[in-house]
Amino acid sequence: MKKITAFLLAGLLAGTMYIPTPVYAIQTAASKEKTTQKNTVVTSGSSSGTDAEDKDDVITLRVCNWEEYIDTGDWSEDETIDLDSGDIFGKNSLIDDFETWYYQTYGKKVRVEYSTFGTNEDLYNMLTLGDVYDLICPSEYMIMKLMSEDQLLPLSDHFYDTSDTNNYYSRGVSPYINNIFQSKEINGETWGKYAAGYMWGITGIVYNPKYITEDEASTWTLFDNPKFRRKLTIKDNVRDSYFMAIGALKSKELTSAAFVNDPDYHQNLEDVMNDTSPEMIAEVQDYLQNVKDNVYSFETDAGKADMITGKVLANYQWSGDAVYTMDQADEDNYTLNFAVPREATNIYFDGWVMLKRGIGKDTQKQQAAEAFINFLSRPDNVIRNMYYIGYTSVISGGTDPRIFEYLKWNYGAEPDEKDTVDYDVNYFFSPDGTGDYVLKVPEEQTKRQLSAQYPSSDAISRSSIMIYFNPQKNSVINQMWVNVRCFNIRKMPVWGWILTIAAVAGITWLSALRIRKRKMDK
Repeated sequence: MKKITAFLLAGLLAGTMYIPTPVYAIQTAASKEKTTQKNTVVTSGSSSGTDAEDKDDVITLRVCNWEEYIDTGDWSEDETIDLDSGDIFGKNSLIDDFETWYYQTYGKKVRVEYSTFGTNEDLYNMLTLGDVYDLICPSEYMIMKLMSEDQLLPLSDHFYDTSDTNNYYSRGVSPYINNIFQSKEINGETWGKYAAGYMWGITGIVYNPKYITEDEASTWTLFDNPKFRRKLTIKDNVRDSYFMAIGALKSKELTSAAFVNDPDYHQNLEDVMNDTSPEMIAEVQDYLQNVKDNVYSFETDAGKADMITGKVLANYQWSGDAVYTMDQADEDNYTLNFAVPREATNIYFDGWVMLKRGIGKDTQKQQAAEAFINFLSRPDNVIRNMYYIGYTSVISGGTDPRIFEYLKWNYGAEPDEKDTVDYDVNYFFSPDGTGDYVLKVPEEQTKRQLSAQYPSSDAISRSSIMIYFNPQKNSVINQMWVNVRCFNIRKMPVWGWILTIAAVAGITWLSALRIRKRKMDK
């Protein structure tokens, strides 16, 4: 496959200790490696306006994004993406290209101060401790949290004006994604009022088909299957593991004909997968403590390497990292597959939001922030980002054909290729879910990179969003997670209890002797 790298979309439990996240500078042609510095890096572009006499005319836009989540340019010639509509090539970083485009389009200079973070909780802690940004890109549950705390600035009405040809987001966002953003609410306000999508995906299981069948891998109950003891890894964060646990605990219910055929299936599915009742939290804790004894490890990023080296046979994974893992395995000449659990899959998003504390009432800065979102939503830039990152953009392109062409460029079958099937992605590209957005692809891709990057309509039909936990629920669930990740006292063997009691008795006896000795010395 033609992907470069992938980043870590991790959600650790709230309230973790803040450690300043390294920030990287956009590189020169010498290298694509990141440079880490203690303070925010100001990118330098041709239109950044650094002369002293021009400083008052420059709009400074402070952007904070995930690590390795934007194309840094410096592509080699053999990386050119040759589509029917023309070639796409990343010569400069998208930051530099944006600064140039903004000046050419609006006649004003903008300088982007670009910082990065490693987890949603890192970002939240950075904001809590006083870091100030204008535009950030958290995941869906953090967007919901920031909305509930009234920290976000609404997107302008003009941002959604499709008559403006520079509004690439509103003109090109996938109808499927847009429907979610315009229908999901927090405190009576839709996500779309405050957030514009960036990347999206689902969760699933990367597995080695030599040892695990597709049927075995297509269920969350895989992780408590003793057949694969110490050969599996799951996510070391509370939200993903909580979702997986509910899917396993409710497996029979979620896959029953009565549940699946209910007219309110999708709402019922979301209700079940977001059950935070005391009873369910207790069940999840018990289940995860049992799973902990069966899996090789909880992990955040090591699972990819463990799959590639063969240390484990299956890994709970985000779809973008799943693509990366399968790509790397292909380079080592062995095959890994991707399965979407039949109970449910978690659909996740990262999206751009503007912070009140950063932008305030500065209309020029808000225009620059919205223009930054639009520039990254331009189809050629969308393709550059997807190629570099490995994740899937929320942009389908509207009337611009290049993103669908890129999909065919990546996965389309050769004219003389055998064992091909039709792969329907109309749900993502077409407003009514029907049309000509159907790919002829190698059959194996329905279980591999394509199925991770653009899930099938069948997988999407059982997708559920995991909503934001309010502070009260978050506190209880985080405590549950601490209980899971710490020593499980209920599983201590008899000999362990004997040793513990003996140790306590010994310490008590020694303490009594010391007290007695002190009294005698007096």
